[in-house]
Amino acid sequence: MGMQTQVAIIGGGPSGLLMSQILQLNGIDNVILERQTRDYVLGRVRAGIIEQGTIDLLRSADVADRMNRDGLVHEGIDIAFAGERQRVDLHKYSGGKTVMVYGQTEITEDLYEARDKMVGKILHEVSDVELHEVTSQNPYVTFKHENQEKRLDCQFIAGCDGFHGVSRATFPCSILKTYERVYPFAWLGLLSETPPISDELIYVNHKNGFALCSMRSETRSRYYLQVPVGTDVNDWPDERFWEELKVRLPDQTANELITGPSIENAVAPLRSFVAEPLSHGRLFLVGDAGHIVPPTGAKGLNLAASDVYYLSRALLEFFQSGDETALKGYSNRALQRIWKAVRFSWWMTLMLHKFPDDGEFGEKIQQTELEYLFSSEAALSVLAENYVGLPLD
Repeated sequence: MGMQTQVAIIGGGPSGLLMSQILQLNGIDNVILERQTRDYVLGRVRAGIIEQGTIDLLRSADVADRMNRDGLVHEGIDIAFAGERQRVDLHKYSGGKTVMVYGQTEITEDLYEARDKMVGKILHEVSDVELHEVTSQNPYVTFKHENQEKRLDCQFIAGCDGFHGVSRATFPCSILKTYERVYPFAWLGLLSETPPISDELIYVNHKNGFALCSMRSETRSRYYLQVPVGTDVNDWPDERFWEELKVRLPDQTANELITGPSIENAVAPLRSFVAEPLSHGRLFLVGDAGHIVPPTGAKGLNLAASDVYYLSRALLEFFQSGDETALKGYSNRALQRIWKAVRFSWWMTLMLHKFPDDGEFGEKIQQTELEYLFSSEAALSVLAENYVGLPLD
């Protein structure tokens, strides 16, 4: 069975949905092919810190009503070390910029609602996806859907299918180069229906390991502990998690912690990963298909959004004028911003986590790094500028 569209989008997570929404708003026909069910996609719990550039992009895509109403604007973060908390005034040191707490799950729900209103074409539970003739003027995708073999002819393919997807695997080994750093620890996360310990996030450097106090809303909290790779979530009942979190927090902060039963627990490994290039013929990688960052810098979803920004604008330019210049420059342009975010996420991870093999020297360097950070307005400006998000243009 044959189908035809202008842009085939592989993957129906937030980057694929946002790409689809922007393209259709601008009159460009597209089809999303998603391996999972809609409920599965909506059930993924992911990061919740979004930059101004992502906020602006969601607003321009007409999917921001609930975000504008429910999103929590944050003007700073706290960093705790040596038993004390110190605040980084993001608003002050970034020239008036802020970030917003609004969960990826909520963004995905908003995007699905918008796609439904526009009768967007999304095929779920698609399997056996293969990309063909991506270096030609007429690439196409074959797949299985509802027990039928199908073909989707298109002009371009946006690979928004994540780290394990088929899009990056389609690149020839001869042109694809990957860069990776796997970190020697993981994050154990706990989600609870409890009010957050603080109005802003608290990043913690402690001799037992990193901790993070975050939130999803004014009534739902998300906490993380650094744990060894291979940790079994079943070895961490709620009581053990809360007790260890209190140990890592400054005493006064620990006394303010409101605990409760968890509604989700998970262990996530940390890695930095970048693939180059992000384009091959008329196939383009977007989001996790091309790069992964540790969550310490809150960049994952925001980097995917910036990829969508660059690629959607390049596609609009092509369909409006026939000019492929921006499409040919997509990979280089996106990678410039990606590597800066990878550097920042690596630096934040290095500064805040306990590295098993670094010993006392490493601890002294971390302590000095943190002390220097709060003694230098220039250093605080560098952190704030990167945390709120570097300019898209």
